[in-house]
Amino acid sequence: MRTSRRGRVDPFIVMDVMEAARSAEAAGRRIIHMEVGQPSTPAPARARAALAGTMERSALGYTVALGLPELRAGIAALYRRWYGVDLDPARVVVTSGSSAAFLLAFTALFDAGDRVALGLPGYPSYRQILRALSLTPVGIPTRAEDRYQPRSGDIPDAVAGLIVASPANPSGTMLNRDALAGLIGAAQARGIALVSDEIYHGLHYDEPAVSALEISDDVYVINSFSKYFSMTGWRVGWMVVPADHIRTIERLAQNMFICPPHASQIAALAALDCTDELEANRAVYAENRKLMLEGLPSAGFTRIAPPDGAFYIYADVSDLTGDARAFAAEILDKAGVAVTPGLDFDPQRGAGTLRFSYAGSSADMRDGLARLASFMAARR
Repeated sequence: MRTSRRGRVDPFIVMDVMEAARSAEAAGRRIIHMEVGQPSTPAPARARAALAGTMERSALGYTVALGLPELRAGIAALYRRWYGVDLDPARVVVTSGSSAAFLLAFTALFDAGDRVALGLPGYPSYRQILRALSLTPVGIPTRAEDRYQPRSGDIPDAVAGLIVASPANPSGTMLNRDALAGLIGAAQARGIALVSDEIYHGLHYDEPAVSALEISDDVYVINSFSKYFSMTGWRVGWMVVPADHIRTIERLAQNMFICPPHASQIAALAALDCTDELEANRAVYAENRKLMLEGLPSAGFTRIAPPDGAFYIYADVSDLTGDARAFAAEILDKAGVAVTPGLDFDPQRGAGTLRFSYAGSSADMRDGLARLASFMAARR
């Protein structure tokens, strides 16, 4: 049977690394996971309890396409707490994870053939979703000295959109208010739609991240319960859109998804009030970040941009290898540590980079760093 050109997207390499790690574990090895970008903690206890109680009382059928009104109101209240932004809940759209939000955003904003700019290294699924929608991703090669973030003067010509991420995946670096405002202003001056990926907000270690909504209402903001709220597998996220885009998104959401998972929305609503547990999780990541910033250079991974948020460190290993995929496989085989080659995040330059995730337990991070140190010492 025939297939479309749109369906010919690249694989997500980290998933291949996860499968190789799983195979090693099935063979009896203990693997330290520094490849996967998900919390090792479960959804907050009160979120799980809220769903368990609701399941006894409700059939959990369809909700309205834009999500439970009380959840949309709760998310709007979060913007008041975190950013001091007075957000109309009508502008909040609950989605089946941030992935569905990107599908909705790109479909609402762009026509087939449009070019959309994004920083490299960057989250690989941006590029693949764009391609699957007959859109053309245009990479902006960022630099370590700019902490892997694009500058306003870097926006290419003839693009319809710009995607920014702060904190970013794979680097964990953030845009400060002036830098983000500069990107938003430059995009708006040229009629370029800006999509701000804010799914790692809440996971910061010094200054909080700045939301694009603090600067402008004429943006799309995408977030998720996956990272800070520790709910990756629940597949519930959200987006905030300009008021005059609500009905467009609603029609698309009705037809593409009917509604987000009702059960996940119930848990997400309760998770919004679980600050103590979530902040305890963030404290673990902060400790892990400290361990990684000390342990990786000691092991020999010295070319890193210290992360401001999320739970990743992006390392330039071009002094150690010209084939990051083979290097990651060697680390898995000889050290029992799973890491992600940078080809996922930058197809042109990623052969000389690795991403290390520190989303696991502090004990695992200590073990993994000791293994990496031994591996690098033997390799030298």
